[in-house]
Amino acid sequence: MRERLEYIKVAPLRVLDAACGPGADLPGLRERFAKSLVTGIDISADMLTRARGADTPDEGWRRFLPSTLAKAFGTRGPQLAQADFSALPFVTGAFELLWSNLALHWHLRPDQVFPEWSRVLKVNGLLMFSTFGPDTLRELAAAYREAERTLGLSAEAHTIDFVDMHDLGDMLVESGFEIPVMDQEVLTITYKLPESLFADVTRWGAYPFDRTLESARAVRPIDARDRDLRAAVFDKLEALRRDDGTIPLTFEVIYGHAWKAAPRTMAEGHGIVRLEDIGRGPRRNR
Repeated sequence: MRERLEYIKVAPLRVLDAACGPGADLPGLRERFAKSLVTGIDISADMLTRARGADTPDEGWRRFLPSTLAKAFGTRGPQLAQADFSALPFVTGAFELLWSNLALHWHLRPDQVFPEWSRVLKVNGLLMFSTFGPDTLRELAAAYREAERTLGLSAEAHTIDFVDMHDLGDMLVESGFEIPVMDQEVLTITYKLPESLFADVTRWGAYPFDRTLESARAVRPIDARDRDLRAAVFDKLEALRRDDGTIPLTFEVIYGHAWKAAPRTMAEGHGIVRLEDIGRGPRRNR
C-alpha cells in the first residue's frame, strides 16, 4: 500500500484511515503527510486503545523540532474515533484521502461501503484500499469441503465470501468513483503443522461460521461431530504437504485506488454541464 502511494502525487489536508485496527498504518500516514490531519476510525474500542499506544509521533527527525514546529508538522497524534466504516460520522466531503488496509472484506456488502466512502471524500479525493480476494484460504476451504463429503455431512459456509477484483472495480464506478486501478498479488504462507495453520486462522477470525473454531475459542463445548470434522480437515491439510514438508495457505491480496468523480446530476435529477468541459468533445464537421 505504501509503495503504491509513492507513485501518486497528492497533498491532502485531511486523511482518514477507515478501520485502522491497532493503528499500524497511522505513523506511516503521518510521516508521509506531515502537514495533514490524520484520523483513524475502527468499530472496536479495544483496537482503538491499542492504536493510541502504537502511535509514536516523536520518532525520526521530528523529535528534534521545537514543540511549536512539531505541532505544525502534525506530531500531536492522530485523531481516533469509534465508528463503523460503512456509516461514518463525518460530514460530506470531509477528507481528501481515504485509506483502508485489509479491512473491506469484513463487510458483507462492499457495494454499500463504497458509496459511504465516496460521500466523505471531496470531489477529486483519492481512495486507496486493499482487501482479500476469492483465492484467499483456498486450501483450508477445500479441506473443509472434502472433509464434509468424506463424513457425509451437508456442506456449510466456512469462510468469508471474498469478492472478485473485477466486481470491486465495477462497484467503485457505480459508487461515484472514476479511473479505478485494480491490481492483485498472491502470497503463500507455509506451516509445519495443521494445528499452527488453524491457530492463525482462529486468531484472525476469518471463519466466523465455523463450529470447530467456535469450540477452539471455548464459545461452546466441543462435541463428537466437531472432533470428527476437525480430524478430517487436518487429514486433508496433511495431504497438501509439499516437497519441503510444509502446508501452504494462499492469500490473494487485492489493491485498488480511484478518484471521486464530480457529480453528473443534481439532486433533482438535472444533468450538470461544467464550463471547463464545454468544447472537450469530438469536433464535428461544419
